[in-house]
Amino acid sequence: MTSVRAVLIDIDGVLTVSWEPLPGAVEALREIRAAGLGVALVTNTTSRTRASIAGTLAGAGFPVDAEDILTAPAVTAAYLAEHFPRARCALLNSGEVREDLAGVSLVDDDPDVVILGGAGEEFGYAELNRAFGHLQRGARLVAMHRNLYWRTEDGLQLDAGAFLAGLERAAHTEAVVTGKPSRAFFAAALGRLGVGADDAVMVGDDVESDVLAAQAAGVTGVLVRTGKFLPETLRDASGVPDHVVDSFAELPALLRAWAAQG
Repeated sequence: MTSVRAVLIDIDGVLTVSWEPLPGAVEALREIRAAGLGVALVTNTTSRTRASIAGTLAGAGFPVDAEDILTAPAVTAAYLAEHFPRARCALLNSGEVREDLAGVSLVDDDPDVVILGGAGEEFGYAELNRAFGHLQRGARLVAMHRNLYWRTEDGLQLDAGAFLAGLERAAHTEAVVTGKPSRAFFAAALGRLGVGADDAVMVGDDVESDVLAAQAAGVTGVLVRTGKFLPETLRDASGVPDHVVDSFAELPALLRAWAAQG
C-alpha cells in the first residue's frame, strides 16, 4: 500500500449503519492500520461528540480513538473562531454536540449567527420559524452540511439539507457550509494527517458530498455501494467517481492493487 499515505473515511453508511458495523469493515480498517497508513474518520454526523463516536466505534472493534475523528461540529467551531470570534450563536441541531463547539457562545435570543446542524425531532415548525426570524433580522447562516438524507436501520431519513434549502430561499440568504462538501473540511483532515491531497484517498457513500467534493479538492475518490448509495444518484451525479466498490471491505485489496501498479 505504498502508493497511498492516508485514507479519509466517512463513518455512517461506510463503516456502520445505525452504528452497527457493516460486514468486513472492522477487519478492513485493521488491515489499513497495520499497513501504516494515516486514517481520519471524516463525518457530517452532528448527533454525537467525537468522544462518543470513538467510544461506540472502539466498542464495536474498530481501531480508532477520538483524535482520529473530524466532525462537522468541530470544523464549525474552528470556522466561527476564525470568522466570528465573539459572535452570539443560536444552534438548531438534533443531538448534544456542545463539547465539540468549544469556544462558541451559544444563546437563545438575538444571535449574530444561526448554526444549523443535523435534523431530527427538534426541527419542528416553531424552531425553524424562530431561525427564520433571526435570519430576517440580519443573523448570518452557518450550516454544518447540506445532506438531504441518510440511511438508518429503518431506511432513508430526511436530513437538514432539505430544511436548509427552504431557509435560504425564504430568508434570501446563502449559508456557509463548514462540513462536507466544503473544501476547507477536507483541507482540515489532510492537515491533521500531514499529507497532501495527492497522497490521500476519500471513501464515502455520498457521491456528491463525499466523493466528488474530495476529488474537487485533489483527493482520489472511492464510492461504496452501501449506506445511502442509490444507483440513480450515481447515474445523475455531477461527475464520475474515480473508483466504485461494493463496500469498504474491498478497500485494502484496491490499495494493494494500486501499490502493485506503482
